[in-house]
Order: sequence, then C-alpha cells, then structure tokens
Amino acid sequence: MSLATLASHCRTWAGVSRFNTRREFHAAPVVLARKIKERPVLTKQQLAAKARKKALKAKKNIYDTEKMPLNDAISVLRAVEVASPNATYELVIKTQSPERGATVPKGRYSLPREPKTKTEDRILVFAEGKAADEARRAGAAIVGGPELIEGIIQGRHSATLYLCTPDLIRTITPRLGRFLGPLGLMPSDRRGTVTDDIAGFMKRLQGTSEWKGDSVGAIRTAIAKAEWPVEDVAKNVRHFLSVVKQATGNAKTSGAEDSLFQISQLSE
Repeated sequence: MSLATLASHCRTWAGVSRFNTRREFHAAPVVLARKIKERPVLTKQQLAAKARKKALKAKKNIYDTEKMPLNDAISVLRAVEVASPNATYELVIKTQSPERGATVPKGRYSLPREPKTKTEDRILVFAEGKAADEARRAGAAIVGGPELIEGIIQGRHSATLYLCTPDLIRTITPRLGRFLGPLGLMPSDRRGTVTDDIAGFMKRLQGTSEWKGDSVGAIRTAIAKAEWPVEDVAKNVRHFLSVVKQATGNAKTSGAEDSLFQISQLSE
C-alpha cells in the first residue's frame, strides 16, 4: 500500500472517531415514578387479630403464668406450706423506685387480725411547757427542747419516732434535717408528726405498726399466719394495700384482686 493511500485511510478513521465521540441528544419518554400502593384500611376484627398475634410474639414476664385471684393464691400457699402451719407470711408490694433525694414512703397501720406481737415505740418529743408535761404523761420516753439536738447527733438519745410542736420545728430543722431526714425520722407536717396535740397523737399510735419502703421501692410487712382461714388473710391484704395506696396517692387504682402480690414465708 502506498503512503498516499495509508494517509487517506487514517484521515477517514480520525473523522469517524471524532464523530462517534460526540454526545448525542435524543427525546426519550419520561420514566414515571413508582406508584405507592395504598395500605388497606383494617377492620376492628382484623386490628384485634393483629394485636393478639403481636402479643403472642412479645416477651413474656416470668410471673405472667403465676397471676391468679387473691383467694386462689392464698389457697395455693396454704397447700404448699401444709407442713408449716405456724409460718408467718410476708407481703411484698413493689412500687416505683424513688428518685434520688425523694422522701421514702412510710406510714402506720393496724391490721384487722395481727400476725405477731407489736413492739412498743420509743418516742422522743420536742416540746416545752404544758405540751411537754402532756407528752410525759402520755408515755414519751424523752421530752425536751433544742438542748436535745446535740445528744441526738452524737447518739446519746435515740428513738423510733420523733414528734415536735409547731413552735420548735424551725429551731431543730437546720441541724437535725440532714441527720434525721435521710432516716425518715424528721418530724413533718405531711406525716402529722408536727402537732400541738402531742398526747392525742400518741394515743392514736397505740396498737399501730409502721411500714416503710426501701431504696428500690419495695414495701414488706408480716401479713398473716399460714393456719388462718383464707378470708382472714385476704382481709389483711386488702386493708394493708388500701393504707399504702392512700399514703402514696394511688387510692383510685384497681383492687387487690387485680394486683400482683408476692407472699412468701417469713418465719416459723
């Protein structure tokens, strides 16, 4: 092949190559967006069936299979503990854990039928003058004014219950608030332990016991004997539950039969 012919072929290839590398425009039809399929509206029966199916797949609580009416639960416990008829049973009420710095719930109660002998409270009263004399006659173990503060902090004076008259509460609060407050023993208007009627308050305390929640919100109390009739045990449980509900502001919640209780053997 001659040089002239080869040069002619090269020019022809270059022209075709330049032509093919150009961007061509064309009129293609617009691609339509994918149509979203509308979900069908479910009927009430279909929604209920869907909810049941979801509930079956949900993780079960280990106590779900143990829930039963209160009277049936007591009957089961009596059957299990037939060999220990003198056992004392403890009722545990689980509440929400108190927030940090919140006041631990507590109160006093008297059951329709007491499962064990009550212990006497050792009462310390902040009072002066006539109120102090009335407190001593009512049976207070320690009675005095601000002079008792140092002895309480140092441990020389101890009591299971502290009462105070309204005229002394501001005097004792600055020093004793941080000491008795965390123990749940500081006199307060809300608990009724700041009162002018010291003798009347102490008279109402006779025959009652104190309940108190722990750090995780659990309240425990001896509730009954295993040998008692089912009706007596149920009456004690309902009464104590109503006391706790009123003290914690849950008096409008459901009854005892709808709540989950854990009644365990406490002692012989």
